[in-house]
Parts: sequence; C-alpha cells; structure tokens
Amino acid sequence: MLATGGASLAREQYARTVKPLIGYFGRVTTEHGPHGQLAWVRHLFNGGQESAVMTDVSYWITYTDAGRDRGAADSSAWLTHSAAVASIEKSGLVNRADFALTASGAGHPLSAQTPRYMGWFTEKAMRDVENVFVRVRVLDRVGDAHERVINLLKSANRSPSHPDPPLL
Repeated sequence: MLATGGASLAREQYARTVKPLIGYFGRVTTEHGPHGQLAWVRHLFNGGQESAVMTDVSYWITYTDAGRDRGAADSSAWLTHSAAVASIEKSGLVNRADFALTASGAGHPLSAQTPRYMGWFTEKAMRDVENVFVRVRVLDRVGDAHERVINLLKSANRSPSHPDPPLL
C-alpha cells in the first residue's frame, strides 16, 4: 500500500511538471494580409516545459448581423478546419485574401519553444465574423489529456490603423 501511494504521488508530481500551459496572444501586423494589408493575427503557445501532441482541433464560428445578412450561419456544432473555412466563405469572404485559418490537427506537436500560428483576419473579415472559437485538445508526455478553447478574435483590434510594435 505504501509503494502504491508513493508511486501515485510521484506520478502526480511528474504530471504537474510536464503539464502543458496553453495560452495565446494576438497582434496587428502587415506580414500576413495580402499586399501588406493590416490583419489581426492570433498565435497559440505552450508555456509549459514539455511539448504536447495535438489530438483534435475544431472550430465554432459566430457571425455579426452583417455576416448573417450575407448568408453566413452561426455554428451549431464543432467544425473541422475545411468546414470552418467553407462556413466563413459563405459570407462572401475569400480564404487567404480576407482571412486564413491554419490547418492543424491530430499528431501536430505543440512545442514548448515555438508559438503556433492559428490564423489572421482583415478588417473586412472582422466586420462579418464575430467569433472564431478553436478547441485544442492535446496529450502530454504522460498521456494525460488537456483541452483549451480560445477565441481567435478576442480583444481583436477590429479597425486597425497601424501595426502593433514588435513583441521583443
């Protein structure tokens, strides 16, 4: 019993050490939109000490009244990457001209050193798209599952006039 309790405690301590700390940041840049156009860009990062492996990435999208008037419909279930892109295109927006979502999925690593680029949106896209929620599920080194839902447009500068300064 003592050995089982000790092993359990050691596993819990190790699991805390390798647990991913999934966060995100966004900024306005001229590096992603076409022809140097300003775009809101969102990155995902793992602030933990160890890498994790993605097991699922899915999307939930809501639209502004203007987007709904152009034919877009709010999500009623979590979507795949291709379904999310198709949904946004229904409002008349053009993939890789008005917005882009990075295709990530099962098997992709979430490094503890390098942020993962998640997508960008121009001012035109943000007039139609209200929220893009991304549900990221990962497995850590010990096999524990973790989930984080982020909103790619949370705190977005929807009417940018200039790029944000460099991060460092």
